[in-house]
Amino acid sequence: MTPSSTSKASPSPNGARGDLFDPQCPTRRLLDRIGTKWTSMAVKVLAEASPQEVRFAELQRRMPGISQKMLSATLQGLAGDGLVGRRVEATVPPRVYYRLTPLGLTLEEPLAALREWAEKHMAEVDSARRRSAEDASSG
Repeated sequence: MTPSSTSKASPSPNGARGDLFDPQCPTRRLLDRIGTKWTSMAVKVLAEASPQEVRFAELQRRMPGISQKMLSATLQGLAGDGLVGRRVEATVPPRVYYRLTPLGLTLEEPLAALREWAEKHMAEVDSARRRSAEDASSG
C-alpha cells in the first residue's frame, strides 16, 4: 500500500487529493509557497498593520535579518499568489506600499497557530535535537 492510497481526503477543485506525497496536493503546493520564515514574518507584520499599508523600508526594518533582495522576492511571491497588494506612488524615489489582501488576511490565523505551537514546544524540540546529536557523537 502506498502512502497516497491511504488518503481519505476529498479531491480539491483541480482533482488532486489532500495527499502530501502528491506534487499536486493543495497543502504541499501551499507549503512550497508560504513555508519560509520570511513569508510568515511578512504576513505577521502586514496583518498587524492591517488595514493600513506598510512601506517597503518599514517592512525591512520590522523584519531583522532580511535582505532587500529577499524581501522583494518574498513580496513578489505573495503578490503573485494574491495574498499581498502593492501600490506605487509616482514620486522620486517611488514610494511602494504593501498590504494584505482579504485572502492574505485569512492566512494570519493558521500562521499564528503555528507560532503559538512553536512557542509552546520548541524547547522540547531543541532538547530532543541536542539529545540526538549527543547520541550520534557518542555512538
